[in-house]
Amino acid sequence: MSFTIQQPPLSPFSIPFTSSSINSYYRTHNNHQPIKALQQNAPPPVLTTTTTSSPKPLSKTKPLSPQQWVETLRAQTRSNLFHEAISTYITMILSGTLPDNFAFPAVLKAVAGVYDLNLGKQIHAQVVKLGHEASNLSVVNTLVNFYGKCGDIQDVFKVFDRITDRDQVSWNTVIAALCRAQEWEVAIEAFRLMLAENVEPSSFTLVSVALACSNLGRTDGLPLGKQIHACALKMGDLRTYTVNSLMAMYAKLGKVDNLIGLFEFFEDRDLVTWNTLISSLSQSDMFAEALSFLRRMVLRVKPDGVTIASVLPACSHLEMLGLGKEIHAYSLKNEILVDNSFVGSALVDMYCNCRVVEYGRNVFNGIMDRKLGLWNAMITGYAQNEHDEEALMLFFEMQEIAGLFPNGTTMSSVVPSCTRSKTFSKKESMHGFVVKLGLDTDRYVQNALMDMYARLGKVEISKSIFDSMKVRDIVSWNTIITGYVVSGSHDDALLLLHKMQKQVHFKPNSITLMTVLPGCASLAALAKGNEIHAYAIKNKLSSDIGVGSALVDMYAKSGCLNLSKRVFDQMPSKNVITWNVMIMAYGMHGKGKEALEFFKQMVNEVKPTAVTFIAVFVACSHSGLVDEGMNFFNRMKDDYGVEPNPDHYACVVDLLGRAGQVTEAFKLIKKMPANFDKVGVWSSLLGACRIHQNVDIGEIAANNLFKLEPNVASHYVLLANIYSSSGLWNKAVGIRKKMNNLGVKKEPGCSWIEYGDKVHKFLAGDNSHVDSHKLRDYLETLWEKLKKEGYVPDTSCVLQNVDEEEKETLLCGHSEKLAIAFGLLNTPPGTTIRVAKNLRVCNDCHTASKFISKVVDREIILRDVRRFHHFKNGICSCGDYW
Repeated sequence: MSFTIQQPPLSPFSIPFTSSSINSYYRTHNNHQPIKALQQNAPPPVLTTTTTSSPKPLSKTKPLSPQQWVETLRAQTRSNLFHEAISTYITMILSGTLPDNFAFPAVLKAVAGVYDLNLGKQIHAQVVKLGHEASNLSVVNTLVNFYGKCGDIQDVFKVFDRITDRDQVSWNTVIAALCRAQEWEVAIEAFRLMLAENVEPSSFTLVSVALACSNLGRTDGLPLGKQIHACALKMGDLRTYTVNSLMAMYAKLGKVDNLIGLFEFFEDRDLVTWNTLISSLSQSDMFAEALSFLRRMVLRVKPDGVTIASVLPACSHLEMLGLGKEIHAYSLKNEILVDNSFVGSALVDMYCNCRVVEYGRNVFNGIMDRKLGLWNAMITGYAQNEHDEEALMLFFEMQEIAGLFPNGTTMSSVVPSCTRSKTFSKKESMHGFVVKLGLDTDRYVQNALMDMYARLGKVEISKSIFDSMKVRDIVSWNTIITGYVVSGSHDDALLLLHKMQKQVHFKPNSITLMTVLPGCASLAALAKGNEIHAYAIKNKLSSDIGVGSALVDMYAKSGCLNLSKRVFDQMPSKNVITWNVMIMAYGMHGKGKEALEFFKQMVNEVKPTAVTFIAVFVACSHSGLVDEGMNFFNRMKDDYGVEPNPDHYACVVDLLGRAGQVTEAFKLIKKMPANFDKVGVWSSLLGACRIHQNVDIGEIAANNLFKLEPNVASHYVLLANIYSSSGLWNKAVGIRKKMNNLGVKKEPGCSWIEYGDKVHKFLAGDNSHVDSHKLRDYLETLWEKLKKEGYVPDTSCVLQNVDEEEKETLLCGHSEKLAIAFGLLNTPPGTTIRVAKNLRVCNDCHTASKFISKVVDREIILRDVRRFHHFKNGICSCGDYW
């Protein structure tokens, strides 16, 4: 069948090509210096080789004829016995037999097979000397192939440009060489020139050009790829390997629908066809579809190791452990797993993703020939399941016993384990090891290092790594944003999000939103949260469970419980995290009974976790539901299968202590298992003693905390407050002196409010804000109005031993009052004021906020470190129980 395409055969490409010389085109666009031309008239050099085989001794029997030498060469080359073929060639030369146009292609294929560029150049010199380069097309085509396989693309061009009568093989060989060198655009241009010279492409041409298209990206590659597909149809070329290459092209370009359509249209499918489809579906996160085609495949073609390794990720992502075990059994039955490290790695990954790490370790132990990929899979499995000590031990064993060097995958997996491990203290030394290995510019390792430094409280180093990255991916952006959120730098996190949105190649994804929304929640940045919600809806991310749960949490922590409930109701599916967030939200807003109603609904859909009961106890604590909370505590193990842990005890101590049952809370601590961490319970008890001014038990709680956490300021401050509120000034002064001697500093009170596109922060007694003087003048005026309404400053909240007038002045400078005043001055009448604070609101600010809400007729929503207070018409939603 003839094949002719009028110029231009393909859509115009984005790069110019004005010469018929590929060599000149390549040099122009790649700035490569041409290699010195081969000397046409140079004498043939002495033949030397780096092959391990020695030349065969000359036979003492009847010498071989030239035809016999050639047949021997060809037979060895066809059998991939490349070293033997080279040895035969050298022996032939030493016997006095000159190579001909049949011997040269055979030996050049052998030399290409062992990638011996120097030896090949010597043989090329012999080709030239004996006159075959100018006279024999088969030999010259083989030379082009040899230079292409050895990666010498400049000599590929030199030899190719000297061919006067190029045939189909010549063009196929040079296009394949360009693809091997990943010069995709030049390969496409070579294909154009081939058509311009009226040389008909073959299946091999289409396979190479389809590969080039697949690597050009969707914008350029897809239109060209479709034209290659059309060429194949017009040529009537529906050979299996051509169709397989087109399927692989569509898969890489992300056109799964085209891939499936081509697969269904084509009937002569082989194992590669099925594997291409299944692996592509799996890599495109179409896991259910991948498993569906596997079921069809087993009825027609027997799966191999590639099939198994391609389909196991579907089992792990869908958490179909049962099916994964069946595939494992199939692998064992058909001996696919025997010393197959690739399949073994996929099985280890599947078991670890399904959280049965011990099964993954059994697979690992059962494979004797462990390649680096298998070690990486097991280390990654341990790390992902936070079996950090096991991950580190295996990491060291891989190097010391197996003698393998870590690669980027290894280090990006082990660095998180190193970060979390309590036994591995020299965490930053891992960065030095990365540098020593030369992996410090590996993007995945850099992402892991950024996360490590952020979690070590050194986010500035994370930022320096981020800034130094030559290539960033979506994970890089998400990691640095997470780093700022983890370190509490929520403003910086939101600024980075804004910068990220301006990027051309990367847009925030569901992980980004789940990362940054807690920052909005922490800052009570409702406007920014609304903007992110709109982005999620526009980009079809709002239906994601993780994003939905983060939105529920953000609205709740911004004081918009009604919006939080609306997002919750609109979510198409909910998991245990979503329910936990909702229960905690209602609990923090003082709606304990509603929170317990959510719990009742939840247990009908998902199984509660340890976090669920923390949310339940918090809800009961803030609403004074002591009996209900104790009932859940006593039944959680038997009825719900959740063992009480130290956090649960801390919540219940808070529940009892907040209700004034300080002695009962103290008794509960004494009943705790001896091995439990008691920092949480003593902290809750000390807080309760501060509320109810219980000096004796407060001293016991504080002294225990001083032993457990001697450098935590809040423990000293609470005890000093207990002493001060009880009039024990000398003891209070003594505690403050102790803090000074130890170098322990109190965290200053800080409140913040969102206005416009900025979050404004205020510190207690701070005059650094640009509107500080205006705010103080406003508060003095407001103060007089409040007093006329019956407000009396609670000077017991001032813990310094100063006169009453100075105490009132100090109270007026509390951070939440400054933030509220800023909101009143800068927002229209009737607007709700939303303020967040890093500490517990004091009694005076709580009372003052109630009066302010009445005097100015505004709703004020104040979130302190414990809960929400909704002030309206002189009343607080907490009912003065907090």
